[in-house]
Amino acid sequence: MTIKIISYLRVSTVKQGQSGLGIEAQRHAIQTYAASKGTKVNREFVEIESGRINARPELAAAIHLARVTGAMLVIAKLDRLSRNASFLLALRDAGVKFVATDMPDANELTVGIMALVAQQEREAISKRTRDALDAAKRRGKVLGNPNGAAALKQARKGNAAGIRVIRTKTDAYATDLRPVIDALEAEGITSLGAIAAALTERGIRTRRGGQWHKSTVRNLLKKISAAGPT
Repeated sequence: MTIKIISYLRVSTVKQGQSGLGIEAQRHAIQTYAASKGTKVNREFVEIESGRINARPELAAAIHLARVTGAMLVIAKLDRLSRNASFLLALRDAGVKFVATDMPDANELTVGIMALVAQQEREAISKRTRDALDAAKRRGKVLGNPNGAAALKQARKGNAAGIRVIRTKTDAYATDLRPVIDALEAEGITSLGAIAAALTERGIRTRRGGQWHKSTVRNLLKKISAAGPT
């Protein structure tokens, strides 16, 4: 049986993402791996952010799609992400098959140990930062943001942007499950309760990782209907 592959690429700045710097090398490594298995990449997810940021919407989307389709998640360079505990724990607990082309022997145990080390390093850095701030206060240095009001306004803008991101992810999730719903309807499974039971039986979870109910199926069908025909 041909292996389905979903790839996850990450670069740390918008500039790198626009230029393709770093992405092409990662893409080449994953495509080479796929070719060695006699298959190709079915879907690619690219994350453009700082490695210090914990929120990884593209990773979450890649893991979700791998879970609902039974595909293998392939990452080009695990070592570049090994200092981020949240990434490692998400990967360990994803419940999907994964391979890192630079560390092909990595498994859940390996990743779990790396996460513990990453968390320890993070706590050590946090302590050094607090100690440095305390020392600065003792020297009489004024700390804080002089533009506090502007920062609050920016935060409110960020909340609006966050809502837009959630909506986009919800729409993408519905699009990913459209073929599943179409197949169920072809089998005569059309009621909300029957669809919920069928999705649960197939191991497919809701967008938030929960169990299916009539209400969640109803919301999914509304999203699919709103998206229109493919």
